Amino acid sequence: MEFSKEFKAAISEFSGKEKDKLIFRLLKKDRILSHRLYFELIDPENADQKRLQMEDFIKTEVSAAAKRYGRTKYFLTHIRKISSKITEHVKITSDKFGEVSLNLLLISETLKKLPNSGDHYKLYIYFLNKIFRSLILTTKLEPDYFLDLRGNFEEVQTEISKNKSLEQLTLQNGLFLSWLEPDNIPEQIDLIFKQLKSEGLLR
Repeated sequence: MEFSKEFKAAISEFSGKEKDKLIFRLLKKDRILSHRLYFELIDPENADQKRLQMEDFIKTEVSAAAKRYGRTKYFLTHIRKISSKITEHVKITSDKFGEVSLNLLLISETLKKLPNSGDHYKLYIYFLNKIFRSLILTTKLEPDYFLDLRGNFEEVQTEISKNKSLEQLTLQNGLFLSWLEPDNIPEQIDLIFKQLKSEGLLR
């Protein structure tokens, strides 16, 4: 929703007390916004520290989920919940680097802990889409971040290579493992992704 000049002017006419009441009312209805304001205004921790906490959270939660749900349909549901926490972290901290590194960590940690038995097709497709989005987001980062992301991409590449069914599915859906290196990502990766989706792949 875009705000007109008239609307902004009307809001500006509110007294300080009225604005405070309105802000607190809005914050009660928007948990992410309240956390973001807290982070930006008074949180003693920065985005890097929050990211490190998220890394520990991902490792702990994935390990617990693999033990409890690894061979059931509920495993993907729990992985999605962990992913939603990453999304929250990004919305609160605006951590664009973490948006890539944390999602890649989620993928590699899950593949490390994933039981060999069971039908994991939906999980694999979910991860392939995540990998493509991570590649797209990486191209939008400053090149200075590429070195720090290499390890994350290498972990994912290694885990895929260990899993023959996933490796085959990866190639069948148009994702080449050689792209899992920041400097090797095709310039038009976003268009490649859209084209593959339009062809009915990655589903």
